[in-house]
Amino acid sequence: MRPVFPWFSRNAFAMSAVAVLGVTTLAACTSASNSSSSASPASKPGTPITIGASLSLTGDFSADGQAFEKGYQLWARDVNANGGILGRPVKLTILNDNSTPNQVVTNYQTLFGADHVDLAFGPFSSLLTAPASSVAARYGMAFVEGAGGAPAVFDTPSNQADHNVFDVSLPIADEMVPFVHWIAELPPGQRPKTAAYPMAQDPFADPPVQLAQTELEQLGVQTVYSNIFPEEVSSYKPAADKVAATNAQLVVLGSTDVPTVAAFMSAFEDQHYKPRLFIAAAGPDQGSAFTSVVGLGNAEGMMVPDGWYPGYSNAASKRMVQEYVARYGGTASSVNADVAEAYSVGQVIEQAVIATGGTDNTKIINYLHSDVTLSTVQGPVKFDALGENGAAAAFVFQWQNGSFSQVLPANTAGSVGILPTKPPWSP
Repeated sequence: MRPVFPWFSRNAFAMSAVAVLGVTTLAACTSASNSSSSASPASKPGTPITIGASLSLTGDFSADGQAFEKGYQLWARDVNANGGILGRPVKLTILNDNSTPNQVVTNYQTLFGADHVDLAFGPFSSLLTAPASSVAARYGMAFVEGAGGAPAVFDTPSNQADHNVFDVSLPIADEMVPFVHWIAELPPGQRPKTAAYPMAQDPFADPPVQLAQTELEQLGVQTVYSNIFPEEVSSYKPAADKVAATNAQLVVLGSTDVPTVAAFMSAFEDQHYKPRLFIAAAGPDQGSAFTSVVGLGNAEGMMVPDGWYPGYSNAASKRMVQEYVARYGGTASSVNADVAEAYSVGQVIEQAVIATGGTDNTKIINYLHSDVTLSTVQGPVKFDALGENGAAAAFVFQWQNGSFSQVLPANTAGSVGILPTKPPWSP
C-alpha cells in the first residue's frame, strides 16, 4: 500500500519501424487479417486482438515515447510467444503524436473511428493522456495507461462520467512522500535550511513538488524560490540561474524529462553552485538516456521518485529486464522506468481480457473497477474509483557509484544508505 503520513494531504492540490511516417506496426502473425475491429467477431480463435496506441516517437517527449514503444513491444512479443491471449495473437499499432495534444487526439480518433482497434494503450505524459482519454471515453474504450497520473487526468469531465481511465503506475501526488518523510525524520540541525522549487509548466511535474513544498515549509525549511517556468528549452537556463543565485541547500525540480534536468545541472555547474540535495520529479530515472547526457560523474547523488527500478525483486520484472538487455543492449541500470510502465499496461489488459473472456470494453472497464488486484512487473495494481493504482508503493532512488539504487523509504527491503550530500560536479 502507499505510505500515508498524518501531515500529508494530496487533496490540497487537486487541481520503430518507420518513425518518419509516424507509424509502427508490430504483427506477431504475418498471416493475420488487417480488417479486425471492435465490432468484428472478436472471440474467434486465431483472429488478432488489435491494440492501438499513440506515442511520442518524435518531439519533446521522444526519449520517453521510444522507451514506451519498447515496453509495449516487449510485452506483445512475450504474449505472442506464449500463444497470444485466449488463443489470439496480438497486433499492436502505434501512431506518432510528435508530443503534441492535437496530434494525439487525431491519432486516437483514427485508431477508434477508422481502424476500429479492439483495445487501447495510453500515450506518454499527463499532458497527452488527458485529451486522449476524452476521445477514448467518446468511443466507450477502456483506456489503460502508465504515464498519465496527474490529478488533472482524473478530473476531466469525461473521466468523471465514464471512469474509463486506468493508470497502472504510482499516483504522482504521492511521489515525494518518502523524501519528505525522510527529511522529517532528520534531527532539526541536519535538515536543509533553505529550498528552491522550480517547476516546468506541466500537470505531471507540479503537484508532487507543490505538496513537498507545503510539507517542508511546515518542517521549518525556508522557501527561497518557487516558480513555474514554461516547458520550453529556452526557459530552462534562466530559471536555473535564478535558483543558483539563491544558493538553496535543497532543490526540488518539477521536471518531466532528461533535457529539463540536464539543463539545470549544466547551469548549476556553470554558476559553480551545487545544492546539498537535488531531487527531480522525472529524468534521472531514465537510465542510460539520462547518464549518457549528463555523465555518470554528474549523475552521482541525483535523486528521483518512482514506483519501479531495474533491480526490483519481482520475478516478472527480472525477466523483462533480462529480455530488454538481450534485445537492446546496455545494463540493468540503463533500463528506463518507462519500459516497465508500458509493459505493465499490457499485463493489465491481458489479465482483463482473460478474466472477461474477450475484448468487450464495457466488461473490461467494469472488471478493472471490481476491486481486483492484478500483477505487473511494477508490483500489484488495484484501481480505486478514479482509476488510480492504490496498491502502488512510492520509492526514491539515487545514482550511486554508477548504479541506480533504491534509497527510500529507509529500512525497506532493497533500500541502501542515502548519500546525504551530492558530490561535486565532474569536470
